[in-house]
Amino acid sequence: MKLILAGATGLVGGECLQLAERAGHEVVTIGRRSLQRGENEILADFTAPIDLPHADAVICTLGTTLARAGSREAFYAVDHDAVLTLARSARSSGIDHFLVITAVGADPRSRVFYSRVKGEIERDLEELKFARLDIARPGLLLGNRDETRPVEALFQRLDPLIRPLLFGPLDRYGSIEAGAVARALLALAREATPGRYVHENEGLRTAAQQSPEMP
Repeated sequence: MKLILAGATGLVGGECLQLAERAGHEVVTIGRRSLQRGENEILADFTAPIDLPHADAVICTLGTTLARAGSREAFYAVDHDAVLTLARSARSSGIDHFLVITAVGADPRSRVFYSRVKGEIERDLEELKFARLDIARPGLLLGNRDETRPVEALFQRLDPLIRPLLFGPLDRYGSIEAGAVARALLALAREATPGRYVHENEGLRTAAQQSPEMP
């Protein structure tokens, strides 16, 4: 399987890259920083159309935080505009399967800025009419990041206390290992049934268990 992966320096993206390469997939990474991967990487700032090689699927794990971005405008530029630029480039290159991570609670009508941006990118991706669009909406991601996210770190410490309270419909707001999300994305990249699919925590865990890519 040939994949294009955006966001390989992030928590889930890094897991995706390691698992995919270990499984023998051909992976072309795309990002602002070089990973020293030679012809298997594309450097881009996501502000202009990107010439992409043909691939079986594009996996997009791009994302930042309001604190790191520094403003709502800068956050929107990454979590919406950069993702949309990548998706449009994929369509122009004839790639018809796109996978993206948004977040639980994504809703273009939300009063919460973060959730509204995630909902808007989901809406705009759907308008591109990919043959198959997979949207991953994980809850709290568990894993070791290179960057510090104080609020996320606090919830990770509280996770053992909170997790037993989140069952049934509330499970979507609970935690999930970044590695499980990565395995789920790789498993879903193999799927060819057309349509738009939304995967929250339970669905992501199920897909991860079906993935031949093991940690």
